[in-house]
Amino acid sequence: MSRPLPVWADPRVSADSLDAQGLSRRGLLRRTGLFGAAFAAGAALPAGQAYAATGGNDPELAYLVGDHHNHSVYSHDAKYTFSQIAAAAAGYGLDWMVFTEHSNVGHAKYGAQLENEQILQARADNPRQLIFQGLEWYIPGAEHCTVFTAPGPNEVDVLTRFETAYDGKLLGYTAGAPDDPATARNEGHAVAALKWLAEQRRTGYVDDVLVLANHPMRLGIDSPHEMRNWRDAAPGIMIGMEGAPGAQGAALPGWRGANSIRGEYENAPSANSWAGYPRDAYLTYGGFDWATATVGGLWDAMLAEGKLFTITSNSDVHRVVFDTWKNGDWAPGENFDTTGRLPDPVNTTEPQPGSDFWPGQFSRTHVGVTGYGYRSVMAGLRAGRVWVDHGHLVDGIDVRVQGADGRGRGATLGGRLHVRRGERITLSVTVTTASRRNPYGILPELAHVDVVRGAVRGPVADRDEWRAPDTRVTHTWDVSGRTGTYTLTLPVGAAEESFYLRLRGSDGKRNGAGYLGAAIDPHGPVTHEPGNGNPWLDTWFYTNPVFVEVEG
Repeated sequence: MSRPLPVWADPRVSADSLDAQGLSRRGLLRRTGLFGAAFAAGAALPAGQAYAATGGNDPELAYLVGDHHNHSVYSHDAKYTFSQIAAAAAGYGLDWMVFTEHSNVGHAKYGAQLENEQILQARADNPRQLIFQGLEWYIPGAEHCTVFTAPGPNEVDVLTRFETAYDGKLLGYTAGAPDDPATARNEGHAVAALKWLAEQRRTGYVDDVLVLANHPMRLGIDSPHEMRNWRDAAPGIMIGMEGAPGAQGAALPGWRGANSIRGEYENAPSANSWAGYPRDAYLTYGGFDWATATVGGLWDAMLAEGKLFTITSNSDVHRVVFDTWKNGDWAPGENFDTTGRLPDPVNTTEPQPGSDFWPGQFSRTHVGVTGYGYRSVMAGLRAGRVWVDHGHLVDGIDVRVQGADGRGRGATLGGRLHVRRGERITLSVTVTTASRRNPYGILPELAHVDVVRGAVRGPVADRDEWRAPDTRVTHTWDVSGRTGTYTLTLPVGAAEESFYLRLRGSDGKRNGAGYLGAAIDPHGPVTHEPGNGNPWLDTWFYTNPVFVEVEG
């Protein structure tokens, strides 16, 4: 039997009771003719037009909220059943999610197929909850990636073949140190893996596949040249990275210990770490990865080449903070390699160890779509129509960049606006503030919105360059006390060279000079004292960039 309709799809629910996200989704359904009875009856979902990221377009969008990094009993180090994770995600308002179980022998042999059976049943029971199957890939010579496919007859086969042929842990391809003779082979195998995935999409064996790097700076083993190599090996497949890791509850005061850091970023450089990263790169800043949080840092260095690289935020759920469930016991003679899954968890009366939040409870990735369905979400991710937030900081962010001559509607997140040299550019940001208390029990309040601007210089000579010296915060709006929906407008000036704009904002509770100095970032995110990092009291949003390409 189908589950109840989400409130935003239920015509019996008044529009006045919906938040901005719900209104946006409802508007999408109305435009596609699926609101009300058609939605309830399971009418065919539109695939959604896949606007190219290079098209400089500005389609009518609704934003669907999701999480591409989740683990269940089909991962060797997690705890919850598939149903527990899916139900929690629905309860916290997620429209889409990806199950990304860790690769290992048991998963490849048994677990992927067993989980797929549950996913297929869940899709049939509730077609409005978009559930992707994926894999957390151990990248040869580096960290982890999310790999996931569009639903279809070959989704398990592609994931399993990929896992068996290209997973660094299964193959023993873990070396990444510059002086290790196996490093070149391992890095080359990672590139070959991405090209193989691209070929599966090109030939139509799967309808779509996407890859994103997970917690890239946690161990410091994803070097800048590797990330560039992955991106360039399979454009449109390897589309970005986690801007903020999961495990955001790791440093709640009094919980895990005096040395705990948000995201479990508690590691020292190892022999496999890239030597060019400073020690501070192994920390999180406002809960975000150093590569994203540093204005003028690695993310900006990649964007400054003029190539889109999307950021996300997600739960990486394994074990939820303050939860009372624990792993069940194995039957005699069983283990993960013989079953492909852990025993079902059992409930206790005592809080169990954990660092995570449920999917959608704290971290959210918002994807702009033109239709409701799996391919629409993947098309939105590929096009870069993405913004992320923590703590349900805001209900909506809508960005437009437009030239003075008014040609077209301009460009939105992930898009490209083509203008003549000297043409004047205007940035408009429509903010919808939080309309209800978040799961922590507070009504989030946005304090400021920052504009980050960077020059586009083209491909770098040194593929290990992690600085973008021409990127900085160029404008800040103080929005303290403002509520509802409002639009911020900024004349950007005459376009003399190609550049990009991206947005960032926070609750204003923890700001300071950015990692590269106050002249570049006067009030950016800062680290917290170890063991004292309440994530609900330090929340941020980030958007993907909009590129402005100057012609003539």
